[in-house]
Amino acid sequence: MSLSIVLDARHIRDFGVGTYIRNLTQSLGKLDSDNQYTLVIHPGDAPLLAGLPINFRLVHYEGRDTQPSEHFSFPLFLRRLPASLYHIPITMVPVWMPGPYVVTVHDVSRLLFEPLPRWRHGLRRFRLRRALLKAGRIITVSEATRNDVEELLGIPAQKIRLIHNAPDPRFFEHGPPSDARAGGPGVYDHERRRILERYQITYPFLLYAGTIRPQKNIPRLVEAFAVLRGELEEHAVYKDLRLIIIGDEISRYPGVRRAVVETRMANAVRFLGFVPFDTLRVFYESAAAFVFPSLYEGFGLPPLEAMASGTPVVTSCVSSLPEVVGDAAVIVNPENVFDIARGMKEVLLDEDLRRRLVRAGIEQAARFSWERTAREVLETYQEVAR
Repeated sequence: MSLSIVLDARHIRDFGVGTYIRNLTQSLGKLDSDNQYTLVIHPGDAPLLAGLPINFRLVHYEGRDTQPSEHFSFPLFLRRLPASLYHIPITMVPVWMPGPYVVTVHDVSRLLFEPLPRWRHGLRRFRLRRALLKAGRIITVSEATRNDVEELLGIPAQKIRLIHNAPDPRFFEHGPPSDARAGGPGVYDHERRRILERYQITYPFLLYAGTIRPQKNIPRLVEAFAVLRGELEEHAVYKDLRLIIIGDEISRYPGVRRAVVETRMANAVRFLGFVPFDTLRVFYESAAAFVFPSLYEGFGLPPLEAMASGTPVVTSCVSSLPEVVGDAAVIVNPENVFDIARGMKEVLLDEDLRRRLVRAGIEQAARFSWERTAREVLETYQEVAR
C-alpha cells in the first residue's frame, strides 16, 4: 500500500537546510515512484523543485514558522492534506503538530549559542524535547548530533536514526556553469575567468562559505588571517593573499566587522553575501584553501563541498567535523588563533600536503551519497507508517 507523505519544504532557500530539502526531494523522486509526496512551499519557490515526477505535488503556504501563530495555523493547514505521515526537516516543530511525523535534527545550536533569558531558554528546550518525544522517528545527520539529542534533551536512543547528509552532486562535476555563454574544450576555464572577473578577483584567496553565526567563529578566523598575512608579507605568491567570506546576515553580527577593523584587514577581507550556486562552485574551485574553524556543527556540509570541488580544507577538531572530514583535512583548535593560522600556512606552503588533501578530500566527499540518504529516509518513512 502506497504512503502519502507531506514534507515541509518552506526552508528550501536556507543555506544548509535548503541543501538538504533540495537534494533529498530530488533523490526521493529518482528512487520512489510508488508513494505520493506533497511538498509545502512558499509561493515563488516552485522553480527550485523543478523536474520532480508526477507522484510529487507542490502546495503553497504563506506563513513562516518564525511567527508564534504558526504553532496553530500551520498544523490546521496540514490537517487538510491527506497524509500517512509528515516530515519536518528542521527542529522548529509546531506545538500542535499532527502525527505521525518525522523530524530531522541538523544540530541543537539554538539551545547552545543563542543568548536568551533563562526562562525563555527553558521554554525552548521544553518545546523541542516535547516535539521530539512525540515524533515517530528522529533523524540526526551525524553521530555528534545524535549524542547531543540523547544527552542534552534526554531522548531515548531507540527513537533516533542516524542518516548522514551529503554534498550536492554538482560539486563533483567540474563542468561549465548552467549559464555558460560559450562552447568548446575551454568553456569551463573561460566561464570561471568570467565569474572571477565579475567579482574583480585577481589575487590568491582563502575562502569561508556558510552562515554567519556566533558558533561559526568568524572573528577568530579574521584574527588568524591577520597573523598569516603578517607571516607571508614577503612571500612571492601569497603576499597579496585575501580572505573571502560568503555568508548571510553579516549586519546582525557586529563582532565580525569589529574584528576586521581591529586587525586592520579591511582591505584584505571581502564579504560577498550569498552567491548563486555556479558562482559558489567557482569560488570553491579557485580558492587556495577552504577554512572552516567552526566551534560547533551538526554535520558540516561546506568542508565536504570544498573537498568535492578539489580544494584543500582546514577545519576544527570539535563536534561533528572530525567525523565528517576524516583524515582528509588539516585539523586545528578553533579556540586558538595561532593554531588556525598554523593550519592555513601549512596548507598553503606544503605542496605535498596539498596534493594529498585534494586527493583524499575527493575520496572522502564521495563516501556520502544523497541516493543512500534518500533510501534510508524512505525506510524511516515506512517504519513510522507501520
